[in-house]
Amino acid sequence: MVATCLFIGLAFRGIFEWQSGLILLALLVYILGDTLRDAQRHSAADTKNNNINLDPTVEATPTMAWWKIAMYLTLGIIGLPLGAHILVDSASHIARLFGVSEAIIGLTLVALGTSLPELATAITAALRRQADVALGNVIGSNMFNLLAIVGLTTFVGPIPVDTAFLTFDLWVMLSASLLLIPFVFFKWNITRRFGLGLTALYLFYVTLVVM
Repeated sequence: MVATCLFIGLAFRGIFEWQSGLILLALLVYILGDTLRDAQRHSAADTKNNNINLDPTVEATPTMAWWKIAMYLTLGIIGLPLGAHILVDSASHIARLFGVSEAIIGLTLVALGTSLPELATAITAALRRQADVALGNVIGSNMFNLLAIVGLTTFVGPIPVDTAFLTFDLWVMLSASLLLIPFVFFKWNITRRFGLGLTALYLFYVTLVVM
């Protein structure tokens, strides 16, 4: 929520310059440092209490050879962005043929294409009953996109903010972040019913953008 609100506040300056990029990156470094310290505290507590919680439902192969692990990681790192890149390029070309604006392409087709790796990871985590990984993947990806992607891009060149983003899309992004609060703080389960509702809201948003 802090990352979202900071991003919106900087967006109202009308342009993201390197100064804004530094602020975004500084917050990212703080978040990563705090997460690392928290992980170290949990690890130390588990070691002290001899409490190593392994989920029996996770299909892991602890004896897998290192070369296989490296191969799978390499294939995943190359394959996922390559597939998303092909999808984005093809979809963008088709959209331009129909005279769709760049903003709409970015909000729909490009956003969908670049989110496919997160979708694949979340589905895999959900199938293995690793809810923390699925939710953490989504939240972490959003923070990284807001803070790191935009922050680093500002050093390549300034990013002007379209007026439409200020009047509509940024507030939809904030509302979507707020929707996660009951699930995180009140321990609600994200059931199929909630999943259908969230998907319907996204399709409704896309319809408004395209119309």
